[in-house]
Amino acid sequence: MNELMYRDAEIKDLERIVDIYNSTIASRLVTADTEPVSVEDRLPWFHSHNSDKRPLWVIENEENEIIGWVSLQSFYGRPAYDGTVEISIYMDENQRGKGLGKQILTDCIEKSKALGVKTLLGFIFAHNVPSIKLFQRLGFEEWALFPNIAEMDEKEFSLKILGKRIQ
Repeated sequence: MNELMYRDAEIKDLERIVDIYNSTIASRLVTADTEPVSVEDRLPWFHSHNSDKRPLWVIENEENEIIGWVSLQSFYGRPAYDGTVEISIYMDENQRGKGLGKQILTDCIEKSKALGVKTLLGFIFAHNVPSIKLFQRLGFEEWALFPNIAEMDEKEFSLKILGKRIQ
């Protein structure tokens, strides 16, 4: 297993985080953004995270290079949902398909427990079969299907919400 390190993202990491994010847009597999975003665009999102409850972690390899990032964001923004978070995992394009996703998601499930998270949600396009399989392998179940709610390149795409109780 690869030695991965997680640390709270710092503002100086935001450019790298945005680069990794933008590298996924063209595939139309991972995000509903259709054009690259800027560091400035992502500042409010960056500042919405905090290390106590809603962290933004960068993932580093043995050479201290950022190879990915993980975001835990509040679900629906109401106090009654405080124990529920949406998890997003993004990897550098040179790190995808190497089996790191399982290790990272497993690590994040464990780390989430210490943050008081009771339920993890993954919002995944229905045609993103590799991500759906990854989440299902780790016990996530399909809790919702939103048919044809996203439109990209004049095609409609469905969104699945996969959930897992962790506490």
